[in-house]
Amino acid sequence: MKSLSFNMSEAMCGLIFIGLGVAFGWQAFELDLGTTFRMGPGYFPFVLSLVLVLLGAVIFLQSGKVAHEPLGAIAWRGMLLILPAPVFFGLTVRGLGFVPAIFFTALIASFASRKMKAHTAVILAAGLTVFSVVVFNYGLGLPFQRFGPWLKF
Repeated sequence: MKSLSFNMSEAMCGLIFIGLGVAFGWQAFELDLGTTFRMGPGYFPFVLSLVLVLLGAVIFLQSGKVAHEPLGAIAWRGMLLILPAPVFFGLTVRGLGFVPAIFFTALIASFASRKMKAHTAVILAAGLTVFSVVVFNYGLGLPFQRFGPWLKF
């Protein structure tokens, strides 16, 4: 019979998530929640806090495992390409416009994987750009500039 081991870092992470979810849920009650069909300003934060509590509970329960695998190497490439991608989007969306900003953001983020080839990354970025324009501009009717003032079209 194998003994149950307990990963303290995972348990603490789960408890932090649960604590944050409860704190945000408590503050969401100070706002009007409304109903499902007529949501108030506190409805969405309350639902997100419930999701955070649920994720924290799952992480906490998974901290008690039979066998733990050692952590692998830190994925520096992923962190150096995934984390700055949304920052790049935020800094360039007004100047470049939505289409080039989303294209280059997806292109930057796609190279976080060592397995990604250049032509596949360009196809992925182009597909994501077309999908985003169709959904946000045509589908939802959001008013944004497709190409910004930095580009002379």
